[in-house]
Amino acid sequence: MDNETETIRRILQETGDTWAVVGLSTNRSRAAYGVAEVLQRFGKRVVPVHPKAEPVHGEQGYASLAEIPFPVDVVDVFVNSELAGGVAAEAVAVGAKAVWFQLGVVDEEAYERTRAAGLEMVMDRCPAIEIPRLG
Repeated sequence: MDNETETIRRILQETGDTWAVVGLSTNRSRAAYGVAEVLQRFGKRVVPVHPKAEPVHGEQGYASLAEIPFPVDVVDVFVNSELAGGVAAEAVAVGAKAVWFQLGVVDEEAYERTRAAGLEMVMDRCPAIEIPRLG
């Protein structure tokens, strides 16, 4: 198993079950909405993080990672690449264990900083695609 595949497996199976999904709103046409449903079916608690702080999929929403009043294991990032580095830095600041940049979200410098801070990191991948691959 290659290193990236092993990191994906660890994040999905061992890192923890509370996932903050940054960019998740009630907009059903957005990818975050469907991916969050898949994560819930896989047994994850999905915490919406969006400026509107709306409840989504039965979970209270928060305007930022810093406002979540409980520990977060994984921060799943659905914002554009220009904003993703800031979200990764927030994930480090709140004590998350891992950061997952979704398909099309790429920031090499943020990846290096996040890894250097000791967090697991996946970039330009989707957990809804990776979960079935785990078998």
